[in-house]
Amino acid sequence: MESRIADVIGLKTQPAALLWADNKPAHATEFKPGNWACIMWLAAGAAKGKAGVCSRDTFGCFGGGVGMGFGDQYENFPGGKGCFRYFLSSGNDGWETGRQAAEQVKPFMRKEAFDHFMHGEGYFKTPDLVQRYIDSLPISDIPGKYVVFKPLGELTDEETPQSIIFFVDPDQLSALVVLANYGRGDNENVIIPYAAGCQTIGIYPYREAQSERPRAVVGLTDLSARVYVRKMLGGNLMSFAMPMALFEEMEANVEGSFLERSVWRSLISGR
Repeated sequence: MESRIADVIGLKTQPAALLWADNKPAHATEFKPGNWACIMWLAAGAAKGKAGVCSRDTFGCFGGGVGMGFGDQYENFPGGKGCFRYFLSSGNDGWETGRQAAEQVKPFMRKEAFDHFMHGEGYFKTPDLVQRYIDSLPISDIPGKYVVFKPLGELTDEETPQSIIFFVDPDQLSALVVLANYGRGDNENVIIPYAAGCQTIGIYPYREAQSERPRAVVGLTDLSARVYVRKMLGGNLMSFAMPMALFEEMEANVEGSFLERSVWRSLISGR
């Protein structure tokens, strides 16, 4: 499968396709069971031409398990969901349950991870607000055994992606936002939720795919994920995930659109 959009906006990496599968591709990158890793590495790897796969045993981190649609994995966080609420906010050193959990997990955590566990990542003001955040997530449990990331050009005719992911700079992001609204007649067809990087390419596009008018999802507002992706793709990028129906709609709308006119051409000239 090819993308005219990717060509006309000058995408530097390949579009990555996310799909559900009961079998994993041969030679796909997969994390070891129980090892910490970031799902965004698999998406970035697919954008660079290498297929990746994860399962309920190999999703890398608890947020990644949630993001890929393997249920509410926050329940399995060390110390339970209570400790996760403190981990994402003010830290577990301020309450007895958290301190006890910290002693149990310290031998198994990297130094940086343990520091976050104890003192918090500071992404929410209070643990109660973290719970409200969890309650707002479109947590899902997908039917497939695996989530697969593949370069778009390597999809077979039998494979149907759940979403297509572009890694884009500000000019390209602007063009995709315009194109997502081009054939709609209104102006709120792209969302930018606060969520983990993997959640903005996974469960949020999954939810949008159930709508009659699915929206695109902008991601990589996750600061931690930005650090990890920068090492693979460079900085100054955002993710733009489209449910398959919206991707096809946008592909069909390239011809005759602003992407063939002088303003866009002048913007990208000399890049």
